[in-house]
Amino acid sequence: MKLVIVSGLSGSGKSIALETLEDAGFYCIDNLPVNLLEAFVEQAVIQGHKPYPKAAISIDSRNQNSALTPFSDTLDLVKKRGVDCEVLFLQAQTEALLKRFSETRRKHPLTDASRPLAEAIELERQLLEPIAKCADLLIDTTHTNVHQLRKLVRERVGVRPNRSMSLFFQSFGYKNGVPLDTDFVFDARCLPNPHWEPSLRRLTGRDAGVVTFLDDSPDVRGYLEDVVSFLQRWIPHFDAENRSYLTIAVGCTGGQHRSVYLVEALADYFKGKTYDILVRHRELS
Repeated sequence: MKLVIVSGLSGSGKSIALETLEDAGFYCIDNLPVNLLEAFVEQAVIQGHKPYPKAAISIDSRNQNSALTPFSDTLDLVKKRGVDCEVLFLQAQTEALLKRFSETRRKHPLTDASRPLAEAIELERQLLEPIAKCADLLIDTTHTNVHQLRKLVRERVGVRPNRSMSLFFQSFGYKNGVPLDTDFVFDARCLPNPHWEPSLRRLTGRDAGVVTFLDDSPDVRGYLEDVVSFLQRWIPHFDAENRSYLTIAVGCTGGQHRSVYLVEALADYFKGKTYDILVRHRELS
C-alpha cells in the first residue's frame, strides 16, 4: 500500500493537492484525526482484502494540538506496518496567505473574535511544525497558481513510475525571493548577464542566442562544472539515506537567463542516471 499524508497551512493548496491525488487514483480522506491514522492503516493493510492500494489522507490544524505533537511517533508506527508512506507538506509566505484569504473571503480555521488572521497563520505554523519536520516533500506555493500546483503534485507524487529518487531542478529570480522548499540553492548572479545584451534581453536561457552567449563564457563553464561535481559527490549520499526527493534551485536576478540555462544544463546532465528528473522555471511559468 502507498500512503500519502497531505498537510500544510490553510490557504496553501491542501485541497487542490488532495483532489489531484484523487484524480490520480488515490482513495482520499480529508481531515482525518491523527489518533485514527493507525486504525485506518490497520483496516487497510493488515486485513487480507487490502481495499486501498493507494490512499491519501489530509491532516491539518483542525486536529487538537495534543494529537499533533506526537505525530512522528504515530508515523513510525504506520511505517512499521510495512506501509510505503510519504508526507507532503504545503506552505506559503504569510503575505501570500493573507492575500488569498482576503480574495476568497474564507475564514481561517483558527481565527476568532480575539485572534486576527495574521496571528492565526503564525499559530498554525507552530501547531503544524511536528508534521512539517517529518515531511518528505515540501512544496512552497507562494508563487504557484492552481494549475502549476496540480502539475507539481502529479509529477512529484501522483505518478512516480518507480522508487528511484526524484531530482527537482528549479530556476528562480532573487527579486521574487528564494523558494522555501529547496535542499540546495546555487546563486548565479556572479555570472555574465545576457540581460545587458539588447538582442538577448527578451529571450530566455532556453533560447539559442542566450545558450551560445553563456556557453562562450569560461566563468559559466567553470561554474557549471563545479556545481555538477558537487552534486555528483553528494546526491548518492542522499539516495543512500532512502530520500525520495531532492530539490536543487538555481537563482539569478530575474530568473530568466542564467538560472534557466544552468537548470536546463543540470537536468540534461543527470538524465539517464537512474533518477527521476523534473524541471521547473518559476519565473517563466
